[in-house]
Amino acid sequence: MTEFRAPEINDFNGQVIAEFRANGGKVGGPFQGADMLLLHHTGARSGTERVNPLAFQWVGASLAVFATNAGGPTNPAWFYNLRANPLALVEVGTQKVAVRAHIAQPAERDVIYSRQKQRDPVFADYEAKAAPRRIPVVVLDPIK
Repeated sequence: MTEFRAPEINDFNGQVIAEFRANGGKVGGPFQGADMLLLHHTGARSGTERVNPLAFQWVGASLAVFATNAGGPTNPAWFYNLRANPLALVEVGTQKVAVRAHIAQPAERDVIYSRQKQRDPVFADYEAKAAPRRIPVVVLDPIK
């Protein structure tokens, strides 16, 4: 008898990453029409390169990403990795851009997150579900 195994998040992310790359940065399904990027980051303890697909928002020439963890009680691993190793690479569309991450301070964070909730109401759901955790916003500044 074969035991049922639910797909792991890495399996799901792998499918999204493959679709993103095959379609020049566009994905379908629940992410259709969303601005997405692929974040390459270095594991804080392992030193291993990781890649995560994330929704983003342009903030001038920078990109903001959201440590929602789908409204979970803790921040996602990539947040801690960026805090430990702020130099990263993003794929936006077909472009690769080197970036330096910084955590948005409260006033900046509130403006960016409010705008994201207007753009995509699921971010309001994540915020409500995560409470009392305050979802961090990470700004990725291009390195020139």
